[in-house]
Parts: sequence; C-alpha cells; structure tokens
Amino acid sequence: MSSYILGFERIDKTQLGLVGGKGANLGELSRIADVQVPGGFCVTTAAYKEVIGNHPEVNTLLDQLAILTIDDRKEIGALCARIREVIEHAPVAAHIAGEIVSYLTQYDVQQPFAVRSSATAEDLPAASFAGQQDSYLNVTGEGAILKHIRKCWASLYTDRAVIYRLQQGFDHRKVYLSVVVQQMIFPEVSGIMFTADPVTSNRKIVAIDAGFGLGEALVGGLVTADNFTVREGKIINRKIAVKKLEVRAVAGGGTKVQEIDAERQCKASLRDEEVISLERLGRKIAAYFGVPQDIEWCLSNGTFYMLQSRPVTTLYPVPVKNDNEPHVYISVGHQQMMTDAMKPLGLSMFLLTAARPMDHAGGRLFVDVAPDLASPAKRHVLINVLGKNDPLIKDALTSIMERTDFIRPLPEEDNISGPGKGPQPRDFQTLSNYDPEVVTELIHGNQKLIDTLKQQIQLKSGTDLLDFIKDDVQQLRSGLYDPRSFGVVMTAMNAASWINEKMMLWLGEKNAADVLSQSLPHNVTAEMGLALLHVADVVRRYPAIVEYLQRVKDDNFLDELSRFTGGLQVRDAINNYLQQYGMRCPGEIDITKTRWSEKPSMLLPVLLSNVKNFQPGAGEQRFEQGQHEAVKKEEALLYRLRQLPDGEQKAQETKQMIALVRSLAGYREYPKYSIVNRYFIYKQALLQEAGKLVQSGVIREKEDIYYLTFGELRDVIATGIIDEQIIQKAKAEYALFEKLTPPRVITSEGEVLSGRYKRDDLPAGAIAGLAVSSGIIEGRARVILDMGAADLEEGDILVTTFTDPSWTPLFVAIRGLITEVGGLMTHGAVIAREYGLPAVVGVDNATQLIRDGQQIRVNGTDGYIEIL
Repeated sequence: MSSYILGFERIDKTQLGLVGGKGANLGELSRIADVQVPGGFCVTTAAYKEVIGNHPEVNTLLDQLAILTIDDRKEIGALCARIREVIEHAPVAAHIAGEIVSYLTQYDVQQPFAVRSSATAEDLPAASFAGQQDSYLNVTGEGAILKHIRKCWASLYTDRAVIYRLQQGFDHRKVYLSVVVQQMIFPEVSGIMFTADPVTSNRKIVAIDAGFGLGEALVGGLVTADNFTVREGKIINRKIAVKKLEVRAVAGGGTKVQEIDAERQCKASLRDEEVISLERLGRKIAAYFGVPQDIEWCLSNGTFYMLQSRPVTTLYPVPVKNDNEPHVYISVGHQQMMTDAMKPLGLSMFLLTAARPMDHAGGRLFVDVAPDLASPAKRHVLINVLGKNDPLIKDALTSIMERTDFIRPLPEEDNISGPGKGPQPRDFQTLSNYDPEVVTELIHGNQKLIDTLKQQIQLKSGTDLLDFIKDDVQQLRSGLYDPRSFGVVMTAMNAASWINEKMMLWLGEKNAADVLSQSLPHNVTAEMGLALLHVADVVRRYPAIVEYLQRVKDDNFLDELSRFTGGLQVRDAINNYLQQYGMRCPGEIDITKTRWSEKPSMLLPVLLSNVKNFQPGAGEQRFEQGQHEAVKKEEALLYRLRQLPDGEQKAQETKQMIALVRSLAGYREYPKYSIVNRYFIYKQALLQEAGKLVQSGVIREKEDIYYLTFGELRDVIATGIIDEQIIQKAKAEYALFEKLTPPRVITSEGEVLSGRYKRDDLPAGAIAGLAVSSGIIEGRARVILDMGAADLEEGDILVTTFTDPSWTPLFVAIRGLITEVGGLMTHGAVIAREYGLPAVVGVDNATQLIRDGQQIRVNGTDGYIEIL
C-alpha cells in the first residue's frame, strides 16, 4: 500500500498528518450519504517530506527563516521568494512521480483537474488557515499536474502563509503539505454556505452566498454574491445582487474572468427549491462533523457537489443543555470583571462557591435567565437591575423579549407580585437605622475564620484535604450570603441611588454620590492601591535599589535585597504588602491564576511607576484629599437643600443617606477579598498535594492539576491513576478558548447579542459608554492589556478591556478610566469613584477604537469619550 498516494475513499480524520486538513475533510465528506464529492486523491505529506524535507538548500533557508520575527517583513519576503523558487524547481523522485502518474490512469488523464494545497495546520478547530496556500484549477495533463503539485508545495512559503504561522505560533518545520488532485467540475453556480449565521452566530440559521460560474469570483471579491438566509427549511431573507462578472474555465487549462450576459446579471443564481435542498445538505454535513461548518459547494447539471467543509472557528460555543427549551445565558465574567478563559479547576472551584446554578462554555461561566424572562414580575426586576449596571445587557434582553416566538411569557396570574410589579423600593427610614458597627463585626469575624482555616488546613492531606475544602467552601458561601453582609451592601447601594435620584430632582445635579464616595473607610481594595504608595516611599529612599529593581528578571529579587543599603527595610515593606494583599492577581476569581505572592515581580512596574511619579506621603495625601472633597460636597449639598421649600427636612434625610454611604459603602469590596483570601489558602494546599502526585509519577508537573475539575482531582488523588488524555484535551481546549471573545448574552440557538446604546444626546463622533464616576478629564490614552506591562505617567487615562481589584494599584497614577467591560457596581467603577477618577465603562471595542497615545476627553458624568 502506497504511503505517497491515498484515494478519498481511504481517508478519514485520523490521517490529518498524512493528508492535511483539506484532504482529511474531503475524505470524511465523501463518506456522508447523499453528499456528492468530485473524485480524487491526495499526494501525502510523505512525498513532501521526501522531496522537500531533505532538500539541503531548503533546510539552510529555513534555518535563516527561523530566527526572524513578524516585524522582519522585508527579510521574510526575500527568503520566502527564494524558498519557493527552489521548491518549484526541485525534481520529484521518479518512484513518487511514477505512483502519481499510475494513479491518474484510473481517470481520463486529459480531463481537467483541480490541484489544491492541504497543509497539516489547516481547517483545524482552533485555526482555519483558510487561503494561506495556493490552489490551481483546470489543470490538464500529467506534466502540468506534477508541476502544479510542486507549486502547491512552494505555496507553503508565501509571505502571507509564513506571517500567519508566526501569528498563530506554528513552527514552520512542523507544518507539512499534502496536495489534493481532484476531478474538475464546471459549474453553473458556485458559492459558500455557513451552517450557522456568521453575523449573529445563530446555529438555527444557514447563510448561503451564491454566484454564477466558478467560486473564485466570490472568494476573490470580484462580485457581490446573492445571499440567502434559511431557517429550518424556510427562506427568511434573500438579497439578489447585480452580478456583472464570473470566472470560467479556459480550454487548454486555467481560468478567465468574463462578463455575464445582461439578462442574467440581476437574476437569482439559485431557485428557492435549490436553496432549500442546499440547506438540507449543509445540515446533514454539520450533523456529521458535530460542529457548524463553512462549506464550499457548486451546482452542475442539477447536482450539488461539495468541494470543501471546515469548522467555523469564530463561533462562541453554546452551553450544553439536554433539552429543546429556549435558554438565555448571561456572562458571569462581565459581572465579575474577568472575561478571560478559566481552566477546569478554576471553573469548578467558582461553581462550588456560586450562589445559583451556572453553565459554562468556552472556559467561561454563564447564568441561564430564561425562567426569569418568562415571568413578567421577575423579568421586570432582572432587566431593570441589570440595566442599571450594564445597559448593553438590558438592551440585549429587551430585544429578545420583543421576539414573541422565543421566550413565551407565563400568564400574568402565575406571578405572585402581580402584573408588571416586582419588588418595591426599600423603606429608607428603616435603612437609616442600620448600625455601621456591623461592618467592623463582619470583617473581624471573617478574619477569625480565615486564621482558623490556615491552621486547620495544614493538618489535612489526600482526599481528606479535598473534602475539607469542599466543606469550608460551604462555610464561605454562608458568610457571603449572610443577610447582614448582603444588607450592608444593598443599603449602601440604595442610599447612593437615593442621593443621585433626589439631588437630580431637587438640585438638578447628576451623580452627586460619586464625590461623596471618595476615601471611604473599610474599602480593602482602595486601601491596597494606597498601601503600594507607602511601599514606594520606602523604596524611593534608596536609588541603588530603584536601579536594581528596574533590572530584575526573576522572582528571587527579594532574597538579593539584603546586599543593598536599605535592602532589609525594602524587603520588609514588600513582604508586608504581600502578606496583606499577595493573594490578589489579575483574573483572581480563577484559583489557577498566578498570585502576586507567587510572582512578586508582577508588581514591580506599578511600584516603580509610583516611585517615579509621586512624592513621599502621596498615599496619605490622596486619602485626605478624598475625605476633604467628600466633606465639602456634603456641606455644599446640605446648604443648597436648606434654601428649598421643606429644605430642613430634605437636608436631614440627605444627611442620613450620606452617613450610610460613608459608613457602609466601603464594605462593598470586602466579600470578594474574603473569597480570594480563601482561594489562595486552598491553592497552596492543593499544590502541595500536587507535588506528591509529581513525586509518585502520576502527573508530570504540579500545574497539571489546573486542567482537572475539582471532582477529577479528588479521583486522581484517591486512585493514584490518571488518564493523560484528559489533561492534554483540557490544555488544547483552553488554548482554543483563550482566543475567543465571550459574549455578554448568548441564546441556546448560539445567537450572540451585544446590545446597543440608544442615545441621541452625544456630540458628533463621540464613543458611547456607561457613566460610572463623574467628572470630565482630558489626557493621553494608554491602551494597556497586561497590567505587568504598564508604563504610566501621572495624568494618563487608562484604556483596557476590564479591571478587577488587582488593577487598583494602577489607579493612583491615572486621571481617568475607560474599560470595555463593566457596570455601575463592578470593582473598577467602585474604585474609580473612591479615588475621584472620571470613568466610562462598557465601551464596546474601546481598545481598538482608541489608539495608544491619542489625546482624549473622558466624560464620566454623561458617559462618553471624545478623541481630540
């Protein structure tokens, strides 16, 4: 049996390494009943390796290519041109050429063929590599086919293919090329079909593009295609384009572009019954592969031929539910300000902690709110509460409810609260009696529990450790949902809302509570940012240490500090900071994320920025300034209120609400600090247990446990046995999930709803967002995606995807904040108000719309950004 030639009938997905992505998919396509695939074969990667892999000049050129980066475009272009020239002139070994010619004898060798590239890194679930290598149509004769096989091999080194591999992190030497040789079809119509809507991601919708002649006219952008949108056997939308050009085969080989007859230019390329038939084939193919497909097809003499099928790599996966009911999933990450993918252990730990059932997809967590939307009373509460925090989610949910065919509302009488009601506003007279001392009691009580946990967990090992952690998580949950804790948070939020509403009504002043929320007591996150300013005060005294820290490359730098004058003082200051806050890090709700205590160098860019940008005592000054501004604001409001009718009563009520905000609102950040504190204690214990698994040879490295769920980890510890494929599969999935952007809202049909700001009060060209911290500021935009790479000057405006509490140390150095993700009560908004920073959040694609270094204006009062 030949290792150089494989007919489609002998190919399946297990032979990806031999025939590449395109070849493997064609082999699978040819196995599906009623699906027609033009006959053909693959020249396998074994032929490529023998002819090209052993070519001395090619290997020398690849050595030179390996040291180039994506920035070396000119050098890449020159090297690639030479590699292609060498490959195109490389002789094909006689025994390989002989097998190809021999296999061609089962066809009429004078009939035309398509000769197409099929790389081993192509049409993969994680990366399509579509169009990176070349294909040739209407190739006739043995000599021409052999020539174009070499041209396909050479196309592995086009500039675009090499740069794409660099972007995707693929090693050039580990990507090989097979070549598909396939009978040529001369169609009347060709096109592309997506078995999920490429715009909305809806899996119930098939989108079909079609045009006359060969598909190259569509792929090459020569014509605008006819577009048909089909849902469950019905055409729900059609757009018939004016098609002036088509690509046709030329006698003797090759193709040409020609004009379409005038009478056909505005004619639909497919009849309705053909569209429905094509959709049915697409559904069958997608069902066979198990994921939505991007399919190339053509129609010839009344028969549809499938020329290629690949997975659609851009779709966000849908949470799996084993029913046919409609579901509407809201992203948990957008509420938690952490939209990165989470590893299995991180997901399962968060699920243990969560207050309500959650689903997961793409390494992120979601909550199904379909039951709430079906109930008029619950829907009223849900949409309005979420709307205050994130208007984009509110708009997305509202648009779903406007479609009466998706969520069917329950009858009004099924709702206890009555039609359109929902919970009434809290009694603020009762709230005003809330004892502020409860905050101190809650914090002290929780700290005692953490101290006890640290002692008790040291006595646990094996499965007892995991059982102990699971039990402790229940204690954590009961603390988080303690009515007193919840009451403090809600009372502060309601008091702030009352102030904003009444001051707007009585005084015409927007967001008055923002200034009143500066420098609050008990705000552990705000204190964390100011505490790093105190550390900077110690470091700043010793220039030699500052210079040393600027050169630090590893995390042993704390041990080296003792050799410097002042080194012990600096080391103690940093260690004290880590003792208090070292359990924090970006993405901290994922227990697997590296903590500051594990990698202290993560803090150095921010620490050194503080050393450079601030004077000694800046921490105390910032806090005192915030207190002063809050007091001034309170005095000004009360003075103005007393001038109004019933002014004394209005002032007294307002004073009570301000007292609630000032005494209770700082606690808003503590529950998450408590969770993260516990997570780090759990993590240290679990890694210690992982070390034992490494010593006994069960796993290769301690961090492998991150790719197991909590339950799987317990089983591994109990049995001492692991299926290595579980970890490898989880690692591969995580690598794929990292590249995905999670939606705010996604339905069980896969439709992604982003929501829109419906505002007509913005200046021309302004970018809309959610106002979360008042004030208007101008400055230089700093687009920063990694906190560890922050290089801020005092007065910069931070633009990023999201900020969780770990980003707080950056806030002391900036003048304003813009994030793509966030809401009124998410951590970035709370701390922006605490520090008095104008902030706009929920700005779709902010990191693309705003360029690093641009001068911008942030309007945190009305919620928009202007590029100056």
